[in-house]
Amino acid sequence: MCWHYEANAGLVLDNVSYQPKGEPRPIQVLTTAKLAQIHVPYDDGGNEYDDLTGQSFAQGLQTLDPGECPGGTIKAVKVPGAWDPQHPYVNGLCVTTRARGHAYRLGRYPGETTKIQQVQGKDLLVYTVNKTGWYEYIVEWRFSADGTMNMQVGATGTLSPADYDAGDGRGWPIGKGAKDYATSHSHNVFWRLNFGLDGSSANRVEQFDSTTTPGGAGQAPRTKTVRTPVAKELAGDAGPTRWWRVVSSVGKNKDGHPRSYEIVPGRSSKYTGRAFTRHDVYFTEYNKCEQFASNNLANCGTGAGSSVDRWVNGQPLRHPIAWVNIGYHHIARDEDQDPMPVHWQGFQLAPRDVTAMNPLTPPELSGHNGHVE
Repeated sequence: MCWHYEANAGLVLDNVSYQPKGEPRPIQVLTTAKLAQIHVPYDDGGNEYDDLTGQSFAQGLQTLDPGECPGGTIKAVKVPGAWDPQHPYVNGLCVTTRARGHAYRLGRYPGETTKIQQVQGKDLLVYTVNKTGWYEYIVEWRFSADGTMNMQVGATGTLSPADYDAGDGRGWPIGKGAKDYATSHSHNVFWRLNFGLDGSSANRVEQFDSTTTPGGAGQAPRTKTVRTPVAKELAGDAGPTRWWRVVSSVGKNKDGHPRSYEIVPGRSSKYTGRAFTRHDVYFTEYNKCEQFASNNLANCGTGAGSSVDRWVNGQPLRHPIAWVNIGYHHIARDEDQDPMPVHWQGFQLAPRDVTAMNPLTPPELSGHNGHVE
């Protein structure tokens, strides 16, 4: 995995690969991955921001304190368009590891004396902190030994002192009595994922939907899952039993199953005020011009529009780009002062058939592949 730093997106990860135990070489997953927008509309309609392409997000890269990167390394980053051109380098990228608790556990059945199988996982963590206005965004990328990737943004800093004039229904009283109402607002965070599974951009997209029907007399309900190939560009809405995966067109695991990664959205508060925020995931055909989910800075041609919803126009998906939208509606509380506790939003990329078994399987269970008596 490599990285570079862009003038609007900030940190960009390149050639993200995963090498499971027992595999002879790394398996490429992503060609590039980056934030694609942090859209911040206020509930009273007074302010609306596109933090990446309108509020100098990248130039707000913060110098990290050594205590913020325990056991790791803080790297210097050259910031394009730095506010102080004489000092463009900022010690602002942390690379470290962090415990994540159980990776798995398999205990004994009653009467058995076998070994308890358990492993405590550890993640590779890469992150920056970018200051935009009064907010500070912790942009985290976590990589687990089992191939799972977690992308999340944590918002902290302080509430905007200019936005304490909201009324009931638009804000929340902060401070003594019911005088200072902090204006509620949303953080709609978009990520842009350019998949390159097994080194190829020609990936497939599939949607899965599960439906439960009542059982007959004396029978339990039944659930059936249907797979639908996504052949053309899609603006998708998540549901309790709907999910998507991106599938390799060239690579298979040792069981002969195509490798894929499942998109697992985290909790999201969907903001319906703009067309581009009304969907949870978009799949578009690759276009170098299309880089940001809203307020896209490049001119992509007459009638192309400047937001991701405008780019879903029926093109066949031969080189799919995934855009993931996770929203957070921030209604302030007394505890948000001061500094504001971090609130997180994000999603997972979970390996699905990347390996034939759990890549952390201990040797004594290596034969447990398929039906085991």
